[in-house]
Amino acid sequence: MINIKEDEKLSVLNHSCAHLLAQAVKHLYKDAKFWVGPVIEEGFYYDIDLGDVTLTEEDLPKIEREMKKIAKDGKRIVREEISKKEALERFKDDPYKIDLIERMNEDEEVISCYTQGDFTDLCRGPHVETVKLLKYFKLLKISGAYWKGDSNNKVLQRIYGICFETEEDLQNHLKELEEAKLRDHRKLGKDLGIFLTNDLVGKGLPMYLPNGYIIWEQLENYIKEKERKMGYLHVLTPPLGNVELYKTSGHWDHYKENMFPKMEVEGEEFVLRPMNCPHHMMIYANGIHSYKDLPIRIGEIARDCRFEASGALKGIERTRSFCQNDAHLFVTPEQIESEFSKVVELILDVYKELNITDFRFELSLRDKEDKVKYYDDDKMWDDAEDKLRKVLDKIGIDYTEKIGEAAFYGPKLDVQVKPAVGNEYSLSTCQLDFCLPMKFDLAYIDKNGERKTPVVLHRAVFGSLDRFIAYYLEETKGALPLWLAPTQVVVMPVSSEHQKDYAEEVYEYLKENGIRVKLDDRNEKLGYRLRESQTAKIPYTLILGDNEKNDNKVSYRLYSKKDTTTVSKEEFLKILEEEIEKKSRK
Repeated sequence: MINIKEDEKLSVLNHSCAHLLAQAVKHLYKDAKFWVGPVIEEGFYYDIDLGDVTLTEEDLPKIEREMKKIAKDGKRIVREEISKKEALERFKDDPYKIDLIERMNEDEEVISCYTQGDFTDLCRGPHVETVKLLKYFKLLKISGAYWKGDSNNKVLQRIYGICFETEEDLQNHLKELEEAKLRDHRKLGKDLGIFLTNDLVGKGLPMYLPNGYIIWEQLENYIKEKERKMGYLHVLTPPLGNVELYKTSGHWDHYKENMFPKMEVEGEEFVLRPMNCPHHMMIYANGIHSYKDLPIRIGEIARDCRFEASGALKGIERTRSFCQNDAHLFVTPEQIESEFSKVVELILDVYKELNITDFRFELSLRDKEDKVKYYDDDKMWDDAEDKLRKVLDKIGIDYTEKIGEAAFYGPKLDVQVKPAVGNEYSLSTCQLDFCLPMKFDLAYIDKNGERKTPVVLHRAVFGSLDRFIAYYLEETKGALPLWLAPTQVVVMPVSSEHQKDYAEEVYEYLKENGIRVKLDDRNEKLGYRLRESQTAKIPYTLILGDNEKNDNKVSYRLYSKKDTTTVSKEEFLKILEEEIEKKSRK
């Protein structure tokens, strides 16, 4: 989809349309007061205080009609620069605008407002010349939003919209939005029985249903097998820890606002862990290590908990409880480049196998001026950042640098993916850390018998399994590749009376050979059962009639296809096994 915010012409158009929305709302609801109406990637919104009036989606067409009426009238949009005193007087009846004006510095910024007919709004601009240019728009949805994003403040009503230059562009965008709805992992998760959330359990605490856990288990086995081949050792650690553990690591000082409140038990203070590195540091510290032992690669599918504002929660993409595909590599300084290179190669290998193609690399660096967030050691940081650049340049990977985005303990490489729905986000990461090993007084004995501090690479290939499942569901529209599909094959006799025995025989044959198979011999019409199989997005449907029974064969139909192919049971099993082995996406 087009990023409205990055397209200058569309940005001005949408900014102007936000004012058109506000003017229409003011016509319909005389007591309406307005906070802000910015342009966003997907269009625009305006936050509005309507007092006791609560809008619903059914109110949007009425507001749209008023917007069209105003646009047809064709008033010019006039900019005016005023003093802070004049601004305070002009907007004296609007506490939201007064709050904005009082925080402005008259000596440093111009205070401007825009007028179109009977409506004036405080705004920096720019805007189109006349409301007549605002023809092709659509109001999309309504939600609640805390004033200033503070949960202690009043909830305002936020109306979202979009505006384009042509009717064709608008309709194309609306079609894309409909497609996005079909891909939304929250809808797919519900329709396919993958996960659920329930406020009685808690917001942001998803529960995986049997179908979802099969996907989870396959991904876990897949990545662990790859890690084992690379010498990783898997561990299991508890999902909470003593507060002193996080004070030692530095997370208590740098990350406390993202953690759940501490719990006091028998004189000790505990917290749900937000990350796993402190536990893995303690596992390394449990023994004495020689330089010959390194690298030591500790991996874990680990349960973590982070406090996310309820408004930021999204299905299993952003949660308060999640499982990271985490690992910590304890290396000598000389091993940094080779181990970092292996991590990047592992990420690329997984992406190639799973057909993930729309991604880019970001190298997150510290802000040298920020001595609060980042561990204060210029030499350490410069050395670490240079090593990561060297590896990426050697491999030949294109990347962008992001100043001020590093972890507090070291620079990191993030892989940003562009999902089929919504904005870009991080999936995989690899972080270089000289800091935590020193804080935990970790050591190894070098070849000269001297005590040295190891370096740690923090890495997660899938990121969290939860987010990866959300991403993959949306990429595939829920039509998962055979190796991941909860049900791989459904067996259907044409008649539950005449081919039931043969269907049961085929079912048992596939089941005994490790295929996740379902038998649908219900006394329902074949067409009805076939539609259900398609709705469930099952990769293969076997249709067994008298011919198949007499010839000891099976006829299969692929998901979303109408043609059938007839082969022997043995040939069909071979087809399945080869497709599972390739992990291919059709």
